[in-house]
Amino acid sequence: MFTVPGPPHGKGRPRFARRGNFVSAYTDAKTASYEDQVRLYAKQAMGSSKPLETAVVLYLHIRLPVPKSYPKKRTEACLSGLEWPCKKPDSSNILKSVEDAMNGVVFHDDCQIIDHFMTRVYASEAGVDILIKEKE
Repeated sequence: MFTVPGPPHGKGRPRFARRGNFVSAYTDAKTASYEDQVRLYAKQAMGSSKPLETAVVLYLHIRLPVPKSYPKKRTEACLSGLEWPCKKPDSSNILKSVEDAMNGVVFHDDCQIIDHFMTRVYASEAGVDILIKEKE
């Protein structure tokens, strides 16, 4: 298990650039930066271990910051679990960023993930808690 601190960032749409007669796709800078951050924490968690080769299950606990524009009463409701984060970034895009970042580090390819469980909540400290278990 490891934690990636800071506000989570969902996978952005691919960007396209024309280079002469060719068009190439690339990942936007914010997504690439967040994936680099996830990759760094994953490498630290893995240490000298090699990437897993078996089927894995991925658990994500996504902690989003409460918007600063919320009044104190609404902020308290968010932090006590009475209000859920139904705004961007959405869970599936965060999942995709995390999966892509861990390719070649935690597992060889994200096709090894056979199941995933996600929870998205408001928290005083933003971040993503990541747990990977080998499927038995």
